[in-house]
Amino acid sequence: MNPISTQPIAITRHSHSSRAILCLCALALPTLPATAIPEHSAITTLDEMIVPTALPSPATPLVPQQVSEYASYGYGLWSWDSSSQIPAGFHYLRPDPTMVTDDVVLSVRDPLATTLLTFFTISDVHITDKESPAQVIYLSENFPDPKTPAPQSLPLGNSSAYSAVMLTTTHVLDAAVQTINTLHRTTPFDCGIALGDAANNTQRNELRWYIDVLDGKWISPSSGAHVGDPAIDYQASYQAAGLDKSIPWYQTVGNHDQFWMGSSPVTHALRKTYVGSTVLNMAVDQITSLPIDFSAVLNTGNDYMGLVDGLSPFGDIIHDGPRNTPPVVTPDPNRRSLALKQWMSEFRQTTTHPVGHGFTEKMIGDEFACYHFHPRAEVPIKVIVLDDTDKISGGAAAALDSKRYNWLVKELDEGERNDELMIICAHIPLRPYATPGSPNPIYPLWSLWSPASPIAEKTLIDKLHTYKNLVLWLSGHVHRNTITPQLADDGDPEYSFWEVETPSLRDFPQQFRRFEITRNANHTISIFALDVDLALAAPIVGQPPSPAWKSRSYAIASQQIYGNPIAQGPNVDPRTGVYNAELIKQVSATMQNKLALLAPRVSACRVRKTSPSSAIVTLENTVTGSTPIHYMASESKNFISATWLAYSKHPSFSLSSAQGKKTIYFKVKDGSGTSFPVVRKQFTL
Repeated sequence: MNPISTQPIAITRHSHSSRAILCLCALALPTLPATAIPEHSAITTLDEMIVPTALPSPATPLVPQQVSEYASYGYGLWSWDSSSQIPAGFHYLRPDPTMVTDDVVLSVRDPLATTLLTFFTISDVHITDKESPAQVIYLSENFPDPKTPAPQSLPLGNSSAYSAVMLTTTHVLDAAVQTINTLHRTTPFDCGIALGDAANNTQRNELRWYIDVLDGKWISPSSGAHVGDPAIDYQASYQAAGLDKSIPWYQTVGNHDQFWMGSSPVTHALRKTYVGSTVLNMAVDQITSLPIDFSAVLNTGNDYMGLVDGLSPFGDIIHDGPRNTPPVVTPDPNRRSLALKQWMSEFRQTTTHPVGHGFTEKMIGDEFACYHFHPRAEVPIKVIVLDDTDKISGGAAAALDSKRYNWLVKELDEGERNDELMIICAHIPLRPYATPGSPNPIYPLWSLWSPASPIAEKTLIDKLHTYKNLVLWLSGHVHRNTITPQLADDGDPEYSFWEVETPSLRDFPQQFRRFEITRNANHTISIFALDVDLALAAPIVGQPPSPAWKSRSYAIASQQIYGNPIAQGPNVDPRTGVYNAELIKQVSATMQNKLALLAPRVSACRVRKTSPSSAIVTLENTVTGSTPIHYMASESKNFISATWLAYSKHPSFSLSSAQGKKTIYFKVKDGSGTSFPVVRKQFTL
């Protein structure tokens, strides 16, 4: 590894959309983390997209740990792009609604569409204790080996084992939270869903950082000897912004949340390593084939897996590689590995809502991480959160035992019987598209199912195709934006559903998804799936960037070094990884009739004075049913001179100057123009 560069890295300045865009990797200077993002900067990939800068040709090969060299050799550079030539961005694509072909057209939104639900998904945050002695960083140290011509015979390393983004994972989540909050102020979210792999390695401190960032607490994102070191930007403590308290969020369990590095059951010896002072060792020379049987090589041999030096501005790796004397680190009891019950219990220690984020005391006692919820009152949409991780082998594959399968069938049966649209949220995808092995549109499907699963993948898929009201299977795990149509065997679109993957906040493109489900005038359902980049405050010229800003360059450089494919499946943009889609779902006549009756209903309205002497009041209202997009308020029951305004839950209203008894009339309407009866509130000014 080359020594750390102490010289400033060149900054390239681009003018775009009337703002300065700085594309750089890292500076050897400390910065204040968790920089607040500008209010206007939370844009989506309908406006601009992040495009990595191509490496110089020929490119100088680097190994992942050469973080200080990234920018010097052209790694991790990027720019904003708003070119309309990019096919997958700046608009929604509408795949074939019959799900038979990969044909797409540009989406044209129904002007009379009524929004039923708006929510976000985040996935694979992988909050990482970079100084933990229980990692596998060494497996990536020489991947790819610049001295060995490609392809190498057995590439052990990947970005899951090591990525420079692991220095800044809490900052990345904080930036995502700020972006969500900013979007929420314009178009409110009904809820958020986290699709698993919150923590990278089952550690309690990793999970607490994750929950505490969402709760908006004080974060010290380091452990052991360097807790809160203010001299290193990614180590310094900071105040997280916290998710807007009006947005309920729910959690799914992933393989990294409960298995060592997401790949193996946590043994007694591993538990001692987590909290101990000796770095994990492995017999690397015994690894002769993939996948790796970690049970046979862990805690044997003299190859030590290493960790980050928390005193290094670029996160140098120490205590790695072959050595005769075991390297020693400062132990930390907060690194202890959590069993699933303990992991679920942590979500009940929270200041955001709901308490438990889906996990009840009974579920924790039963060690059963499956549940359902209804995100919006009077809207017949049911979200089913399924734990599809492999409890049998304890690895990265999917699996279901009879208990979870029978529970899922019961939930689906109830949803079908109650005429509810249903969304399944699980960590691992179900037979999605794989990376293409031949030209479009022929994409093979990819089984991520464990052969040891008591319930076979085909058994589950065949059962899912017996439900008319199943709309979506949402997942993470693979760190990409792939969308796969799950077509029923007989081609009936009513029994088909869409599978939509959410990318990782760790790997490029570091995005989350915004979903909107609408009822169209032709009685179909549209699901709008939108990719959102993290809104980051651009560095001021002459000052170092925030850790969250650096993370973007780190993620791009890691993608370039490891060669992680960006486009997997049709319609994913090969430069940016973006795929914004409008997905059409045919629903039954019974469901159509039920949805047609939906309208926005003001279930509560409260008049709050801004001050005792002011004639300006706030109309705090709650609406159930379909989502309102406009409101009207007046002191006249006929709404004389009043106009429709963009809906707000807390709009201001100016009263007439006269004192005494007042009456305010308030109504809302949805996208179809449907308006519920007027609400009348009386009070004395």
